[in-house]
Amino acid sequence: MGHVSRGPPLRVHARRAPAARRARRLHRARDLELGRGLAGACGEALRRRRAAAMGPRDDRRRRGGPRRALARPLARRAVGRALRAQGALMSLRVVHAITRLTLGGSSENTIASCVALDGAGYECILAASFRESDASSLVDARRRGCRVVDVPALGREVAPLADLTALAQIVRLIRRERPAIVHTHTSKAGFLGRLAAVLARVPAVIHQPHGHVFYGYYSPRRTAVFTALERRAARWTDRIITLTERGAAEHLARGIGRAAQYVAVPSGVPTAELRAAAPARHRARARLGLDPDAFVVVGLGRLVPIKGFDLLVRALPAVVAQIPSARVLLVGGGPERERLDALARSLGVAERLELTGEAVDVTTHLAAADLLAVPSRNEGMGRVIVEAMALRIPVVAAAVGGIPDVVTDGECGRLVAPEDADALTAALVELGRDEALRRKLGEAAEVRAESFSAAAAREKLLAVYAALVRDKGLG
Repeated sequence: MGHVSRGPPLRVHARRAPAARRARRLHRARDLELGRGLAGACGEALRRRRAAAMGPRDDRRRRGGPRRALARPLARRAVGRALRAQGALMSLRVVHAITRLTLGGSSENTIASCVALDGAGYECILAASFRESDASSLVDARRRGCRVVDVPALGREVAPLADLTALAQIVRLIRRERPAIVHTHTSKAGFLGRLAAVLARVPAVIHQPHGHVFYGYYSPRRTAVFTALERRAARWTDRIITLTERGAAEHLARGIGRAAQYVAVPSGVPTAELRAAAPARHRARARLGLDPDAFVVVGLGRLVPIKGFDLLVRALPAVVAQIPSARVLLVGGGPERERLDALARSLGVAERLELTGEAVDVTTHLAAADLLAVPSRNEGMGRVIVEAMALRIPVVAAAVGGIPDVVTDGECGRLVAPEDADALTAALVELGRDEALRRKLGEAAEVRAESFSAAAAREKLLAVYAALVRDKGLG
């Protein structure tokens, strides 16, 4: 039961309100204490909410006593009963919040989750910053039936004043829509969305990080700040959905949440549809003007440092020296394009590297490959890995993030140490020289891919929701 976008996109800041509503908004803005900064506002607002929920101070003499432990669940259940009384949960309403919709696994997974939940009887609203999003991703979300709402102030970079404004916008959105569940995605929207859900007393909260930023992204000091924020936000969360079991373990190792909060749901790939759409290898190569006998390695993703494509370019001279027909296709756009091109020229392999840009037929490029290379410095799961495996294409990938839960070394591909261009070279040469081994790994990869299919992911996601609805008494 999907929802088609109704008219122009709703902008949460643009609606005129009567005087009483404007007064309430001013009161809420004061509660957020805009002048004190994000951390102070969060802590003070939560302390006031907890005090209100737990009653007079005389009832709170013993720190950690039963009233304190029960206050928040009881308050949330009371809100759930009120929502049901108002008819808001005839079909359970869910607000999904993500910082931006772009060409990538996090956005695709989020849109697919909304589509799956809509089809199962939930009513989903997808909130994101239109300013930060790709137009094509917004169009795709609407085309697939998502109701998409703009949160204008939400941005990827840390900006305290804008972040407080975004927090207020999300709180207003939640209070207007009265969802039973708030489901947040990625780091920034994950923190602000969960805080907004607590302030608006939403009965149930889910967070889905789609990976993490514990290494490979930022300086140690900045990473420590983000980790501390995740620890705090985990206290406001009923379920944390990671892409793999390894992802859950990496969060728990840093003191984020409790094991009982975690459940693994993969980023599901429509494997059958992908196979049906992909051309045969020889047709794909003819379409792209590639030599049918060349050894073609494809790297697919945004051209950003975290993807490690510089390591693949550095490996290319040694690969070409041993496999003269080798070519690398980097499919995707991004800020690293010029640097990667310059690196290839400095290494004398510019004619062996093709930077395709974004506006290409990704499926055809993947179908033309002998091998997929994923030299990432961090990766939540690697959705493209599953896509390649579904097409019987073996994978050489760095053993980071959730990748080892997807690629079994020696069974459906090769895992190499991160940041190791020599190990990457050796694996590429090994598979480049042995067509029979590539075929064997590819056949096993196709079977393995079904564990991460869209159908498998949908079943697991709906099970998470059903259990949460039951536990919270929302059904």
